[in-house]
Parts: sequence; structure tokens; C-alpha cells
Amino acid sequence: MKIAIIGAGNLGLAIAKGILHTNGATTMYLTKRNTKSIKDFEKYGNVTVTSDNEEAVKNSDILIFAVQPGHFTSILEQTKDLLTEKHVIISTITGFSIPKIEGIIGSDKFIIRSMPNTAISVGKSMTCICSNELGKKRIDLAKAIFNRMGHTMEIPEEQMQAATVICASGIAFWMRLIRATTQGAIQLGFDAKEAQELAMHTCNGAASLLIESGSHPEEEIDRVTTPKGCTIEGLNEMEHQGLSSSLIRGIVSSFEKISQIKKG
Repeated sequence: MKIAIIGAGNLGLAIAKGILHTNGATTMYLTKRNTKSIKDFEKYGNVTVTSDNEEAVKNSDILIFAVQPGHFTSILEQTKDLLTEKHVIISTITGFSIPKIEGIIGSDKFIIRSMPNTAISVGKSMTCICSNELGKKRIDLAKAIFNRMGHTMEIPEEQMQAATVICASGIAFWMRLIRATTQGAIQLGFDAKEAQELAMHTCNGAASLLIESGSHPEEEIDRVTTPKGCTIEGLNEMEHQGLSSSLIRGIVSSFEKISQIKKG
């Protein structure tokens, strides 16, 4: 695959690393206005670093846009006349709808929106993907790219804002839960480093159990709760204090905020 990543910032570079480390590109172009900080990527041999977006588009088939939202329109305007029937356009820009992209480059292009989260930097992103009608023919290609850096799910575009809350903001929600568990472990006598290690690996294990087994969370909870035991005592106290309801209310509040931002 001939891939160009237009906008090699933190997200763009994370995507580039995921593709390169799994030999997912025959050639790759990385673009950035100031290329000094990304010159090291040329050590891969099949990577060209440039500030020329037009050069990258001309020499690539798959275009992954990871630029700032405010720059996306002008870059599309700059390169739209270079787009051919072979190009697949993959946008990672939050809030920039497919109809808006089509309004600039036309609906006769393969257009895909993807929403990775910051765990893409360690190959564990939950990436949601949607496309225009023509782009459905290339959706498996986009999945193949992002599955190299975690897990993907195809969803309707109208669910992308909700997915942003669950997957992108969700990283912060889970970090706060891990932090709270760490604080609890410190109170029980572990030092801070030990406490965090216990919390994050237990969290990782819980998620892995569900992923590998396909179980419902309550099934795994039942495995570790015994009558009159300490686990059910702790769970019930957390629910009395509003753990589940607070988390749900926070998710809904975050969604209401992102909806207001879009309207604005």
C-alpha cells in the first residue's frame, strides 16, 4: 500500500509507527510544515518526509489526514484537483463530517472517517469507522489499517459523537477509575508505585477476561463474589455511593457537551 499521512503530529506519527512496525506500507509519505522533528522516520527506507502535501498525494493511494481541524479545509482545497479514482481518503479529524468533506472534494471519492483514541500509541486503540456510500467499498481496507493498532468497529456516522465520548473521552474516565483504585490501595498500605501497578494490571486483566471469553461483566463478577464475602460488600457500598449512576451521568454529560460544541 502506498500511504500518505498528511499531518505528522502526535496522532499521525502514532498511526505511522503502527503501520511501519507491521510492514503495512510499501511506501509512506509523512508531511509536516516543519519536518526537522520527523526526519528520523526516513531510516525506515520506504518513508519520505516532506512539507509538500501535493507531492505526498500524487505519490500515494491512501491518504490519512491527521491535521488540525482548522487546517483541514484549506488542505483539501489545495489537493482536491490531484485526487483520482484510486485515492482513499481517511479523515481522523473530530467533528468534520463526511458531507462537509464531500462538499469540498465531491461525493465520487472513497471517503472514510476514523476516530482512534490515544491508546493507538501502544497499539491498543478502539477505533470507530464510518464512510460515505462509495467508501463502503474500501471500509475493509481502513479496518485492516487500524486493526494493526488495536480494534475497529464500523458504525453509522450519526454515532461518531457518542463514540468519541465512549472511546476517546473514555480513556480519561478509565484513567480516573484506575487512579481511584490506586488511592484506595495506598490507603490500605501499599506505596504509590506498587498501588498503581496493582491497579493498572488488574484493570488490564479485567478487560482481557471479557475480550478473550466473550463473557458479560456480571458473569465475571459472579465468579469472585461469595455469600457474605468482602467483594460483594465492597460492590454494594460502591453502588450505594452511586458508582454506576455517576459514571453513566458523566458519560451523558460529556455527550451533551460535545453536542453543544457541534451546534456552535
